[in-house]
Amino acid sequence: MDAIGYMDRAAALDDARAYKLRLLDALDVHRRHTVLDVGCGPGTDLLDLAATGAEWVIGIDADPLMVAEARRRTEEYPAVAVHPGDARRMPVADKMVDRARVDRVLHYVPDPENVFAELRRVVKDDGVVVVAQPDWDTITVDPGDVRTNRKVREFVCDHVVTNATVGRRVVRLAEDAGFTVDLRITTPVLRDFATADDILGLSRNAERAVRAGQLDADEAAEWLHDLQRERFLAAFMLFTAVLRPGTR
Repeated sequence: MDAIGYMDRAAALDDARAYKLRLLDALDVHRRHTVLDVGCGPGTDLLDLAATGAEWVIGIDADPLMVAEARRRTEEYPAVAVHPGDARRMPVADKMVDRARVDRVLHYVPDPENVFAELRRVVKDDGVVVVAQPDWDTITVDPGDVRTNRKVREFVCDHVVTNATVGRRVVRLAEDAGFTVDLRITTPVLRDFATADDILGLSRNAERAVRAGQLDADEAAEWLHDLQRERFLAAFMLFTAVLRPGTR
């Protein structure tokens, strides 16, 4: 799968654009602010952050391919810098950042509590952090056999996604790190099978489950056939949170 193309397609969905605008509004970026995009990917959102008038926009990502693409996309923007970096050990000085965003990153991280600890370290005491994180264990589809849907979802949570249920843990992890949290939960809905198949990986994850011996091939084929021949719906829970450093 083309990871860069996948991220661009996911960001272009109506629900994605809507929550990204909410995150941008919640950041409330002002001139002279330094803004950090943790797990910036191919730079999908860096230009929107630069357009806020921030003095400095920093993107970090652990994937060298993503860093290279983000640098290519922002090379004409002197206020944007992209660096390789682990979200658990950010290449950013203490109290350097006024605003930070973490968008659909935490499910890649085996120990996300360290990400929140790092955010607390690098964000100023009057700073703001926004987090958006889907919970992969909440994905549901209709039509299709419910038991097969459950098997595919459990396979994804156990074998495909590093931290599938981190969305529901965002509040606790952030509060443990010393933030106050304003949480919003939404349920994006996809009505087109082809789009959902691309974004949620229904076919490719069913095929992975079959190869792993976790799902019968005929069962998987019937499930995918049912999803494509009827009116389709897929939904999942998206946790978005605005974090502010609390008093220690």
